[in-house]
Amino acid sequence: MTTASAPKIHCVPVLSDNYVWLVEGLDRSTVIVDAGDAAPVIEAVETLGLHPAAVIVTHHHADHVQGLDALLSRYAVPVYGPDSCRRYGVDHVVGDGHRFEVPGVGHFDVMATPGHTQDHLSYQVDGHLFCGDTLFTAGCGRLFEGTATQMLHSLDRIAELDDATEIHCGHEYTTDSLRFAAHAEPDNPDIAARVHEVAACREDGRPTASASLALEKKTNPFMRVRVPALRAAIEAYVGEPLPDDAEAFAMLRHWKDDFDGLARL
Repeated sequence: MTTASAPKIHCVPVLSDNYVWLVEGLDRSTVIVDAGDAAPVIEAVETLGLHPAAVIVTHHHADHVQGLDALLSRYAVPVYGPDSCRRYGVDHVVGDGHRFEVPGVGHFDVMATPGHTQDHLSYQVDGHLFCGDTLFTAGCGRLFEGTATQMLHSLDRIAELDDATEIHCGHEYTTDSLRFAAHAEPDNPDIAARVHEVAACREDGRPTASASLALEKKTNPFMRVRVPALRAAIEAYVGEPLPDDAEAFAMLRHWKDDFDGLARL
């Protein structure tokens, strides 16, 4: 008789900088997280000898759903996700506070994490959080549909999880995110150390889109908006005091967007 065990996580690069995650459980039963492209996922599944049991979707952006049709034509599995993604193939609509079981893999807890989009969901299973484009390693998603207040609330909810939680996000943005983090907090030794660690990983071709929540709290400016030194830096950027946390978060996001624009010049 098989018994439950911690899932094994596989990272599949797709498109230019996206990741699809494969959550492997017992007997190689596997949950596919997001579907930006089908071919690399199918290749990884076949190479590893996995057995897809479900797909979960974090949000409706094309680089997270456009491979669903091809995946579902090959694997007849249930697709869990927000109501807005029905038209892409979601047939099991879930929302904040829901829990569902994928046999052989585990119980998935659903958390609404709006900000990047209004429909964004994150999924937690056995100490792993798949957070799509809400929380990035050392960063967070742009506010395309949501507000700074929503995104700050989403990140605050994630911050309440166990520090040992491993986050897995949707893009390889860590190097660029850390460049801004080091700019915003130049005296943070944890950020400096992480810059070197990430550079070594990328030089070896390894992904860096997974990290412990504890590390994020030490090095991710978007989870540190209430830290006095960073708050002072945000206020210096704006040129005035910012007593409201959501306003400070909005200005930090604006600062990051400005910084990214200057970096491209």
